[in-house]
Amino acid sequence: MIGAACALFLARDHRVGVTVLERDPSYARASSALSASSIRQQFSTPINIALSRASLDFLRRAGDELAVDGERPELGLVEAGYLYLATPAGAAQLRQNHAVQRAGGAAIELLDAAALHARWPWLATDGIALGAWGVRGEGWFDGPALHAALRRKAIDCGARFVRADVVALDGRAGRVCAAIDAHGIRRDADAVVLAAGAWTAPLAAQLGLALPVSAKKRDVFVLSSPAALPDCPLIIDPSGVWLRPDGARYLAGAPPRGDDADDAPLDAIDHALFDEVIWPRLAARIPAFEALRVQSAWAGYYDMNTFDHNAVVGTVPGWDNAFIACGFSGHGMQQAPAVGMALAARIVNGRYSGLDLAPLGAERLLHNERLIEHNVI
Repeated sequence: MIGAACALFLARDHRVGVTVLERDPSYARASSALSASSIRQQFSTPINIALSRASLDFLRRAGDELAVDGERPELGLVEAGYLYLATPAGAAQLRQNHAVQRAGGAAIELLDAAALHARWPWLATDGIALGAWGVRGEGWFDGPALHAALRRKAIDCGARFVRADVVALDGRAGRVCAAIDAHGIRRDADAVVLAAGAWTAPLAAQLGLALPVSAKKRDVFVLSSPAALPDCPLIIDPSGVWLRPDGARYLAGAPPRGDDADDAPLDAIDHALFDEVIWPRLAARIPAFEALRVQSAWAGYYDMNTFDHNAVVGTVPGWDNAFIACGFSGHGMQQAPAVGMALAARIVNGRYSGLDLAPLGAERLLHNERLIEHNVI
């Protein structure tokens, strides 16, 4: 998703030649293809709020932005909001986040337990002191459709997508001259963007950047239930269990139990996580969900930045023409359009335009300066 977004804006807006080197064009393990595809503004840092707001604006006009030969993509954007629930112990943090969100222009409303029950009578509010709901500008969409549309539009604007597993970068005198694939094929470059998601670190290491980004598996369960939940938002329980509608069904998940191994096999789904953690919490929070059935499940990877759970975007320190965009830790899908647009301007013009992504720069890794995000799910 990040690579396709960068390619689109470079080719369309700046009219430069772009080649995207894809290790696996089937995207069988790609985070973008396996995401739950949601978008929120309920972050605790201004840069993340700004990125999601800019990406939302793009999603709303994607039919026009990404049309090819009169064919407009359908992304199925649903703006039903996120609903973060907090216990008395977590209410202060929710209020603190809310102040930052409102200052950033996000339409987030705080609701006490009585107001929550009045708005969603099917929601049990036992132990809940406060909820934060995105009145507009939050929800979910068809992520694979967005990725396909970005890719198709980029190709229409002249970008090339080539199957190649890049294993080496040829750099000298502070510039990367070429990328070399596993077959020894060398592709010269005026600029290089490292956007290999959870597998970016080995390439960054060749440029002297120790990147704390690795693959962390997250399980997603597809549920059916006869329960009717009118106006259901994406709910995040204080336990970390989350739920959102998906047509006539629901998607649910939770943080993994114990330490999550890097690059764990995607077929190693923790079904006991649902039985022992997710279902009990859902049944307690939504009593009608005692009648619930798992229809299927899948797993995808977060490209997790273990340093501070925020993206690393910008130049690779010490290199004039090497750039990086990875480590989104679960929110790359929703921020890809804004990141692609801003980074393309930085690559071509030497400066950001519109959004300044400097807070996400890799320099913070070198200086041990964390950009703390409190709303990590």
